[in-house]
Amino acid sequence: MSNINQLTFKGKIVNISDAQQVTDTFRKREFVLMYAENPTYPEEVKFEMIQDNCDNLNGYASGEDVEIDVNIKGRRWNDPKNNNAPKWFNTLQAWRIRKASDTQAAPAAQDDETNDLGF
Repeated sequence: MSNINQLTFKGKIVNISDAQQVTDTFRKREFVLMYAENPTYPEEVKFEMIQDNCDNLNGYASGEDVEIDVNIKGRRWNDPKNNNAPKWFNTLQAWRIRKASDTQAAPAAQDDETNDLGF
């Protein structure tokens, strides 16, 4: 079984919300990315950034193509109104964003031996 909890998504920003101060010590900022694993059926997926990472969304706008790195988070909560029945919540927590044009691989460096021009 794989122990992967980090994913990378490429897509187009659909919406960016303002940062929310949830508690005195916790803030988050949500955004939606149109993700098209199958271009015929694109998905609009909500992600969040937390704490200082909220500022990573500054300078981005709807319509921009980006690549994001995401951790999958999950937690259990016992509902006191339903005999403490457990419920589970998942969050897609982004921690890095960059413009899609910045993610294209740079040309491979060529070593001097293969570039010998003879002078």
